[in-house]
Amino acid sequence: MGEDIKIERVWAMPNKNTFDIKPIHDLLSEEVDNSLLWIDPFANKNKLARITNDLNPEYETDYHIDALDFLRLFDSNAIDGVLYDPPYSPRQVSECYNDFGYNVTWDTTKASFWSNHKKEISRIVKIGGKVITFGWNSGGIGMKYGFQIQRILMVPHGGWHNDTICVVEVKVKNVSIGEEILEANDGNRQ
Repeated sequence: MGEDIKIERVWAMPNKNTFDIKPIHDLLSEEVDNSLLWIDPFANKNKLARITNDLNPEYETDYHIDALDFLRLFDSNAIDGVLYDPPYSPRQVSECYNDFGYNVTWDTTKASFWSNHKKEISRIVKIGGKVITFGWNSGGIGMKYGFQIQRILMVPHGGWHNDTICVVEVKVKNVSIGEEILEANDGNRQ
C-alpha cells in the first residue's frame, strides 16, 4: 500500500456503549463532520449521525429495521459517512436479533452477515466518504470494497477483555464484486 496509517493505542474501561468510551468519543469528535450526511445502522442511543437505525424500539432512532434493510434505503454514492458498530461476533448477532423477535439461523450468524453490510456500505458511500468501523479486528470495510485505511485506534480494556478496534477508512474507488457493480443503483432503492 505504501500509505501512512496513523495507529494509536489508548487504554480505557470497557463500556457496552462503544461511543461512550473516552478515546473512541474523542476519535468521533475529530472524524465526524456534522455538516455532512452520516448514517448509523446500529445507533443504539447515539445521535452522532444524521440518520439513525436500531432494532430496539426503545431507542429514539429514525428507523427500527434490520441494518441491511436500512442500508438498502439509500441511493448509490449518496452518503458522506457511516458509523458501523455492528455486533462483533456470531454470538452477539444471535443475542441481538433474538431479543427483538428475529428468527436467528445459521445464515444469520455466518460471515455474510458482515460482508452483505460491507457491500451495501461500499455502494452507498461517495468517493472521498468515510466509514468508521468498530470491532475486535482491524479489517474495516476493506480495499476489496474500495476503501483505504487512514487511522486505527486500538482501545485495550485490561484483563481478558478484547480490545475495541476502531478503523477510519476513506472510499477511494467504486468497485465491482462478481456480477455486481457497487456504484450502480438498480432503481429499487429510494
